[in-house]
Amino acid sequence: MLASEPGRPGCLAPYRLPRITTPEMTSILPSSPALPVLDLGRLDAGPVAREKFLADLRAAAHAVGFFYLTGHGVEARLADEVLFVSRKFFALPEEDKLSVEMVNSPHFRGYTRPGGELTRGERDWREQFDINSERDAMWRPGLPAWMRLQGPNQWPQALPELRPVLLAWQSSMTEVAATLLRAFAEALGQEPDALDPVISAAPNQHIKMIRYPGRGEATGDQGVGAHKDSGILTLVLQDTEAGLEVEASDGAWILAPPRPGSFVVNIGELLELATDGYLRATMHRVVAPPAGAERLSVAFFLGAGHDCTMPLLALPETLAGAARGPARDPENPLFQHAGTNYLKGRLRSHPDVAARHYAGLAGPIP
Repeated sequence: MLASEPGRPGCLAPYRLPRITTPEMTSILPSSPALPVLDLGRLDAGPVAREKFLADLRAAAHAVGFFYLTGHGVEARLADEVLFVSRKFFALPEEDKLSVEMVNSPHFRGYTRPGGELTRGERDWREQFDINSERDAMWRPGLPAWMRLQGPNQWPQALPELRPVLLAWQSSMTEVAATLLRAFAEALGQEPDALDPVISAAPNQHIKMIRYPGRGEATGDQGVGAHKDSGILTLVLQDTEAGLEVEASDGAWILAPPRPGSFVVNIGELLELATDGYLRATMHRVVAPPAGAERLSVAFFLGAGHDCTMPLLALPETLAGAARGPARDPENPLFQHAGTNYLKGRLRSHPDVAARHYAGLAGPIP
């Protein structure tokens, strides 16, 4: 269900996910189930190419909610460095990784061992390292709990090169995601800077390095369970091992195997809310690799600043009629206030951090 916000007129309308094939989609969806591939370079390839890109972007995000992005301008060298340093981190001795364990951070930053994060109550078979924007802590007793999300990252002393590489990646990904967000605004009949205010001052810049070990007899195949992302946009860099799957409107799962030089992009809950469900935040999961294999990915989540409330865009009449309203799910209440929406997911996913740092705090805690 949707949670009401102070000063907001109640709950938004529910929707069911129909199977949609619009005329726009026929040019970018192949006959076999696959995600669309969009070239961001078409934005600057002349008026005709730009308009076609915006139409394809709108169609893909409305009907599927996921696509591959090429032509993004991020150097392959930097992507290689990110994957290389990620492997070096996960290869560290356990004591070095546990020196920056997430449970030590009230800001949900640091290392989580395999099985340490939950999705809908089930353990995910992955280990990971989370960072966010490098900012000072701002919470003090009596302030809302979501304010405690902001604070410093933890960095392992055993791998000093991790910090500069990940912060360079954070900067590059923020630039790509912001460009894409402006393209979305334009594709939806808005001024290109319509959503700039929610990311211009202090955006939520979350990076998650993830290693999926090969499954064992006792682990099952849940690399990460089916879920939606809580922010605005997600960009995922994959290595060569497949595993990411996207739920289609008929309940089937679409494979999203790695494509060299591309990111997998998906819509988050806050962008779904801002567009009254015209853009779709889609359920997705990762199937753990087979025994003897492993999978590595680096996800970047661009979100609104923690203190921002997402606006509801006034869509043109031709688009508003196809807006489905944001999803209602009793297991996943949605909040237009960004910090509250992020905290909801963090508390559910990391009960150890919640128990240590969030018991009895003021403010809404879903």
